[in-house]
Amino acid sequence: MDIAAMSTMLSQSQIRQQASLSVLKMAMDAGKSQIQDMAQTINQSTKQMEQAAKPNLGKNIDICI
Repeated sequence: MDIAAMSTMLSQSQIRQQASLSVLKMAMDAGKSQIQDMAQTINQSTKQMEQAAKPNLGKNIDICI
C-alpha cells in the first residue's frame, strides 16, 4: 500500500469518527433537553395537584401584634 492511499484512508477514518461524535453529541443534547422538559412538566403537575387538593393553602396570613 502506498503512502497516498494510506493517508487518504486515515483521513477518511478521522472524518467518519468526527461525524460519529457529532451525531452522538447531538443525540445527547436532545436527550438532555427532553429530560429537562419532562422535569419541568412534572414540577408543574405537582404544583397543580397540590393547589387542587388545598386551594386556600398559603393565601392568608394571620398576624398578631
